This record gives sequence, C-alpha cells and structure tokens, in this order.
Amino acid sequence: MPADGSDSVRAEVQREYAAKLAQAELKAHAAQAGIKLADGFTDYLDASKLLGEDGTPSAEAIAKALEPLKPAEPEFPRLKGMGYYPGPFQPAPRVSLDIRNR
Repeated sequence: MPADGSDSVRAEVQREYAAKLAQAELKAHAAQAGIKLADGFTDYLDASKLLGEDGTPSAEAIAKALEPLKPAEPEFPRLKGMGYYPGPFQPAPRVSLDIRNR
C-alpha cells in the first residue's frame, strides 16, 4: 500500500505554523498574567525557543520568557499605629481622658 504523503504534509504545516502558535500562546499567557507587551515585541523573539521537543508551544518556556516582565508586588511601608507589628516598636503612652485621673 503506497503512502499518500499526508503525514509529511501535516508535519510540514505544523513546523510552519508552530512559531505563530507559540507567539499567540505567549500573548495569551501575558494577558492572563497582566503583562502588557509592547507593539512588535513578539517580532523580535526567537519563537523556536518557545517550542518544546515535540514542536508544540511549551508552557514552561513561555513562563520563563515572561518571568522578567512580571510587575513587581508593591511594597508598602510599615505604618506605626496601623495594626500590630512585632519588633522594636514601643506602644505609644496612653493618656487617660478622664479628668479625675489627670
């Protein structure tokens, strides 16, 4: 039974569109993570680095590529009097508002 060649055509099409699929996956993962990519950002990426060994987009490689672009968590200063904070902070002296105790 002669081979009809559909497997080779299918493999060729998959190789051709794997890079475009990887870029689309990258954009989707960036949107889910709240990362705004600059216009044309994916044009400068080597999409073959985003593919796994089997030629499909690798979620691990995409996450690794987006890691430096994630926004940092805001670090707020510790405000005295805004809750309990263990450590070297001394509580403020309490002054009675009752005139009899002054």
